[in-house]
Amino acid sequence: MDVNKKVEELKIVPVVVLQEVKDAVPLAKALVEGGLPVAEVTFRTAAAADSIKAIREAYPDMLVGAGTVVNTEQALKAKEAGAQFIVTPGFSREVVQFAIVNGIPVFPGCCTPTEVVMAMEFGLKVVKFFPASRYGGLETIKALGGPFPQIRFMPTGGINAGNIKEYLEDPKVIACGGSWMVKESLIKEGKFDEITKMTKEAVELVTA
Repeated sequence: MDVNKKVEELKIVPVVVLQEVKDAVPLAKALVEGGLPVAEVTFRTAAAADSIKAIREAYPDMLVGAGTVVNTEQALKAKEAGAQFIVTPGFSREVVQFAIVNGIPVFPGCCTPTEVVMAMEFGLKVVKFFPASRYGGLETIKALGGPFPQIRFMPTGGINAGNIKEYLEDPKVIACGGSWMVKESLIKEGKFDEITKMTKEAVELVTA
């Protein structure tokens, strides 16, 4: 699978926090039924690796990645769980090197020219722009696009139904990471029907 191409087709990458593994498959089902068969499961919780494994087994055609990966120990766990891509909140040479050596697409967090140059040194074409809203949002992406025409961005952080269309209209943006349709509170409360509904609305919004 060409992960970059798939991410660009889907336009949205739901950023998911799972506190319990039992919620992983119902969450995946809600996303698939909502028309968005992709998830970035964050390593903010101990349930991340097992959740990725559970989703990959239940929905083998779904694109599942590991997010908030900050060291090679987590990257190894993500790989062993079957993660198809890795996302980091900041630039880690060790994690990027691990991903490249193991043939796993990686989107390192970059928000400065220096970090973008570091990504380019590893031959990367797409980076995560995080936290987008705190670092100037689309204006900064446009500014970075000048000296780095070969780099595209996946902004995450502060992306919502009110601004995602504006981001996606910029050719430098490959897709956006967002969590408004997969709020942790909805997952905890088992409101997967609501997640499906909000996911459908999000898909309709970006494909209109």
